[in-house]
Amino acid sequence: MKFSLDCLHSWNLEPNQAVALQQSLRGRVRAEPFWDDVASIGGVDVGILNGMGRAAVVRLDYVSLQPLEVAVATEQISFPYIPGLLSFREMPVILKALEKLSGLPDVFIVDGHGIAHPRRFGIASHLGVILDKPTIGCAKSILVGSYQYLAEEVGSQADLVAEGEVVGVALRTRRGCKPVIVSVGHRVDLLSAVRLIMTTVRGYRLPEPCRLAHRFASRVSQHYDKDIKIK
Repeated sequence: MKFSLDCLHSWNLEPNQAVALQQSLRGRVRAEPFWDDVASIGGVDVGILNGMGRAAVVRLDYVSLQPLEVAVATEQISFPYIPGLLSFREMPVILKALEKLSGLPDVFIVDGHGIAHPRRFGIASHLGVILDKPTIGCAKSILVGSYQYLAEEVGSQADLVAEGEVVGVALRTRRGCKPVIVSVGHRVDLLSAVRLIMTTVRGYRLPEPCRLAHRFASRVSQHYDKDIKIK
């Protein structure tokens, strides 16, 4: 799958330039109902060890959630760790992995935030705007905002509110585990995002696309399925 790594902007930016870019791009994010027929769904995650980033993109059949394709890429990470600027640290190696896919999924679930972000433009939104594809943020912790009571039953949700605005939901995907934080990335509204996450939960805290992407990105699952060729 070919596209330019600099298709939208340069990644060689100073932190203050990255913040300004997020502020300028946030207006491109669209939250809209997602009712299209979904054939495949993607999971995206990055693991970093000793300064090297390892990105994994997993494309799964939406009905069976069986992996169709896995692409992995590695790259030296040069951008510093700064909360709120994750996309500038991880996106170059994600795009490098995406280039190896034979085709893009219909929708992506990204391990990170969408608009549940100080400037409403987290890594899931950034990826969605670059690709102009539907994306959902599914994070393991809160970056901005707070929520009230959340029931223990799987599927329970509570609005995540920041500065008086609902920016996502805390979603219970497994009883006895902390919720995941779901937010709009791009071209998906919050209702559609929660629906898609819940249809891909298989008894774990993380939805299956993110769970598998995390395993491949962290090198745990290099031999997860011998029938799936890792590119």
